[in-house]
Amino acid sequence: MGYRRKTSPETARVTGLKNPKLRLHLFRRLRFYSKVVSAVSPPVLSMTCALSPILKTILFTIVVPGSVLVLIPSWIVDGFSRPAEGPLTWLGIVMILLGVAIYFRCAWEFAVRGLGTPAPIAPTKFLVTTALHRYVRNPMYIGVFGVILGEAATFRSVRLLAYAGFFCVPVQLFVIFYEEPTLRLQFGESYEEYRRSVPRWIPRLSIRR
Repeated sequence: MGYRRKTSPETARVTGLKNPKLRLHLFRRLRFYSKVVSAVSPPVLSMTCALSPILKTILFTIVVPGSVLVLIPSWIVDGFSRPAEGPLTWLGIVMILLGVAIYFRCAWEFAVRGLGTPAPIAPTKFLVTTALHRYVRNPMYIGVFGVILGEAATFRSVRLLAYAGFFCVPVQLFVIFYEEPTLRLQFGESYEEYRRSVPRWIPRLSIRR
């Protein structure tokens, strides 16, 4: 009859941790649970943190783009009238819808990924380089410009076309003298790398990782 030595629980735990198979098993289980947690937690956390930026972005959209794209154009053409039928009208409507889609796509990225708004008084906390920002650095301005051009085509207004041209001047000055220096100070080398990789106004077709 063999002799079996009694082992205390503390000794069993230490002996088990020294077992390579047990250590590998525990490591795999921990890695699995960490993947599950990392896959589930960030979206919930990001949406919770993005609630305030989303509400602020909605308010900003009503005040600023609402004035630039609705109030001022309506004043320029003395009120929006029923557009004439024709291919130019349909082209203008398509441009308006595309510009609006671009704006809201960028605004969503600002709020959810950047945790901020397009407004300078409530900027993003993180540099946004996803979605349309992978192709061009300022897609939101391009979307707004497209809406104004679409309005000019839809309502056959030369004055709205001139307004679209005038819109480019303050935007260009704002981007060069305020927005880009501010982003450079806020994000440092990350923004410099992004600026070197992605053009300012003319979208690129390929994506550089």
